[in-house]
Amino acid sequence: MIIVMGKEADANNVKAVIEKIKSAGLKAFISEGEFVTIIGVVGDVTKLKKGEFERMDGVDRIVAVMKPYKQASRDFHPKNSVIEVDGVKIGGEKITIAAGPCAIESEEFLFSIAESVKKSGAEIFRASAYKPRSSPYDFQGMGEKGLKMLKKVKEETGLVVETEVMDTRNVELVAKYVDILRVGARNMQNFDLLKEVGKVSKPVILKNGISATISEFLMAAEYIMSEGNHEVILCYRGIRTHEPAVRNSMDILAIPLLKANTHLPVIVDPSHAAGNFRFIEATSRAAIAAGADGLLVEVHCNPEKAMCDGKQSLTTQKFDSLMKNLKAVAAAVDRKM
Repeated sequence: MIIVMGKEADANNVKAVIEKIKSAGLKAFISEGEFVTIIGVVGDVTKLKKGEFERMDGVDRIVAVMKPYKQASRDFHPKNSVIEVDGVKIGGEKITIAAGPCAIESEEFLFSIAESVKKSGAEIFRASAYKPRSSPYDFQGMGEKGLKMLKKVKEETGLVVETEVMDTRNVELVAKYVDILRVGARNMQNFDLLKEVGKVSKPVILKNGISATISEFLMAAEYIMSEGNHEVILCYRGIRTHEPAVRNSMDILAIPLLKANTHLPVIVDPSHAAGNFRFIEATSRAAIAAGADGLLVEVHCNPEKAMCDGKQSLTTQKFDSLMKNLKAVAAAVDRKM
């Protein structure tokens, strides 16, 4: 439920409402707008006596949140959330680009790509130290050794770094080395993992599941937020359908649907959606035009020899071209690159 404070409400009125919420064993979250303050109540609201807030000083009205996801809902938090990591903002006026290889292969290789994507305008470096693969015999990533390389990239290039976390036992370890944790599509409904990343004080990129609905996607974000971590970045990468021509079907309508229902930043992964480097630029342009706050793009200096996902990786030259071409699209929808 949401408690909307009136325009005349002062700090003491807000404090009194929050104290009453906490005294009932519930949590209170504040969203301050230009004219009014909204207090979101999370927990079993049946513990509250009917009508006990309506008569409190400064309270304008009580609104029930009907959606199953509460904290992720735009009803709960009307303004767009902007998540800032070392000066890089995700969800603001500027389109934020994360780029890098699917997997960490070597230190020299990693630095070569990091320096190139930074020069092209990327602000976040993406690379996986742990790789979920369909076959147990495929390359599974470099583990902690790869994490140490990512930390070194951060120290020497200044780029914000992110990587995927797959196991509840590794959450604390991964958080020690990177700025942003990523939960992949296969783990969107790994609720134990969602709860664990919800306990760390690092932003989380959450990808939608292979065939997840919008509601299921937002409920997964709710799991993270219910543990106290409100810095969730939604990453849409399409869903599996009957169509074999692409890796995943990219439903562009999902972007404005998400933006209408949640205040959380929404970015798009055109690489996993397309599954083919030839279609990444068109998918990226469409995503930005539809309202995405950023992109997560796979880039490799030699895709033909990539240890995984080479087919859907841009060369550093093609990525540079993409970044230049996206500026016009961003400007057309009143965004910056």
